[in-house]
Amino acid sequence: MAKCDTGGVSLRNRLYWLGAGLAAAALLIAGVDWYRSQPFTTTHLLERLPADNALVLSVDFRALRRAGILQMLDGSQAGQDPEYQAFVRKTNFNYQRDLDRALAAFAPTGKFLLLEGRFDWPRLQAYVAEQGGRCERDLCRMQGTQPERQISFFPLRSGLMALAVSPDRSAVLRLATPAPGPAAVPSASPVWLSVPVAMLRSGDDLPVGTRMFAHSLSEAESVTLAFAPEGRRMAAKLDVLCRTEIDAADAALELTRVTGLLRQMIARENQNPNPADLSGVLAAGSFTSGGKRVYGYWPIEPSFVENLFGAQRP
Repeated sequence: MAKCDTGGVSLRNRLYWLGAGLAAAALLIAGVDWYRSQPFTTTHLLERLPADNALVLSVDFRALRRAGILQMLDGSQAGQDPEYQAFVRKTNFNYQRDLDRALAAFAPTGKFLLLEGRFDWPRLQAYVAEQGGRCERDLCRMQGTQPERQISFFPLRSGLMALAVSPDRSAVLRLATPAPGPAAVPSASPVWLSVPVAMLRSGDDLPVGTRMFAHSLSEAESVTLAFAPEGRRMAAKLDVLCRTEIDAADAALELTRVTGLLRQMIARENQNPNPADLSGVLAAGSFTSGGKRVYGYWPIEPSFVENLFGAQRP
């Protein structure tokens, strides 16, 4: 009798622990599914991008659609490019319709992007194979237009693509985990970019008309330029962190001086600032300082955006 009781207790214990184990496994699976269903915040995504000496760009395509900005670019040269149109047909992916958010880091080692939207992964993989590339499980690699442009991508989730263009065929794997070092600080604007101070100091990769302005900020700690819709137009807003309050006041004065000089140069040519070109936009700038920060503001008319992207008027 005692033996049977002991065996019964032992069996009940085994059944209890088996049930507890199955419940724990179910909770773990549910937890993993819940975690995977949670959206990545902008801060979490920025932590994956290599930000060291990189130009970081963020574009909220959903906000631009609501503001009518993307519709304004329907006739842009990029959209009319035959290669892009072929890509759209074969992959069923059109950025104006399917892309919701993009974060990009333009670093010395390559271009790294995190793209949120709607992707037809089987058709994308078929496109890679058609172009002579190869997909191994979820990781796809293909040759770009130049030997040093090796394209690699994989899905972080079904609606989130990690992509890299670099001489390294597996560069995209850097986006699988957070990158070392500090990340760029996000802005609430639908389009913003964090500019590395090293780029401002050299000025080599900047448009000619902006180099005088960049030199005024070459000693800054950080520089962020944000773009946001304002009625029928957009505005560019500069936010600069300087080392001291005196540096910030000096930078604001220098930016104001450079803007005045640009206006005088335009006037000497017997012309008025044209809001449809870069010189006209820059000439409309205004600057203030507060504490260690410098704030700048430029109004941007729709004609400038259309010219910038090569949009064709109907």
